[in-house]
Amino acid sequence: MKPMTFETSWRSPSNIAFVKYWGKKGHQIPANPSLSMTLKECVTETFVSFTLSDSLKVELFLDNVKEDKFAEKIKKYIESLDYSFLKNVSYTIKTKNTFPHGTGIASSASGLSAFALCLNDYLYHLRGEKQDEKFFESASNLARLASGSACRSVYGGFTTWGDQSDYYASPFDVHPELAHLKDSVLVISGEEKKVSSTAGHGRMGEHAFAEARYVQAKENFKKMAGALKTGEIEEMGRILESEALTLHAMMMTSPEAYTLLKPNTLAAIDMIWSFRRETKLPLYFTLDAGPNLHLIYPDSAQHKIKTFISHELSPFTEKVIEDERGEGPQKC
Repeated sequence: MKPMTFETSWRSPSNIAFVKYWGKKGHQIPANPSLSMTLKECVTETFVSFTLSDSLKVELFLDNVKEDKFAEKIKKYIESLDYSFLKNVSYTIKTKNTFPHGTGIASSASGLSAFALCLNDYLYHLRGEKQDEKFFESASNLARLASGSACRSVYGGFTTWGDQSDYYASPFDVHPELAHLKDSVLVISGEEKKVSSTAGHGRMGEHAFAEARYVQAKENFKKMAGALKTGEIEEMGRILESEALTLHAMMMTSPEAYTLLKPNTLAAIDMIWSFRRETKLPLYFTLDAGPNLHLIYPDSAQHKIKTFISHELSPFTEKVIEDERGEGPQKC
């Protein structure tokens, strides 16, 4: 007889999308394929205790503070799954981030992928199975149902979603010269964003430019995949910045228009462009759904670029998180 309580914990990273997923069809199905780089330092560590119960109960602590709002989101997620037996479990979740929550650095991707990995652990435990080659594929599918971008955080390195499958992400091999890119995250603002990514996706349904965006994204996906395979960093950077600016243009031209950019975001972008013109160094930026910039560059140029960041860009930021391509989740 299996014990009444099962405990597990996973450490799962955020990811930064090089080609953005923005807009859905059906239930958590992407309107276009996306491609991302999994990070190393921006991670969520989550512990979950599963105890058999007469009803579904969720208690969640973020950084040791009880969070009923997040607990309710997890409860609704579990209720949406096709596993009736999961609704007779009491969940105690303890989670913490190494970076600001809700600021557009994809804390939902790291947090919900970490929870999905714990949940998948529990499902394997109930079936009496050991972790196999399909473990991460099924965890990616569970993560997708919680947050689309979370399905990409289940793998290390580079990952695609919506090309090979709409239901789970897949690892993507890149040219050796681009396999170890750096990512300096400029935290322009640590405030929680006023419009969530879920709400932003919802506004794509009636967006005048939605179909044109999906066509553009599919074309950019092909070009980005090609550039990463062949090591063409200038082409990668061109598409990277175009994707970031297009994402925010879609927000600013949505039926209920809004912007998540801050004045310091735009000032930093202008300085990055000037630096690249003057030095010819391959420094490029991208943004997720928030004001904070991810600066992407090869490790071969990191000394001069980090000097530029610390001397010229740090006045525009609350802090800088030094990150890079990561190897993916780890069981704690």
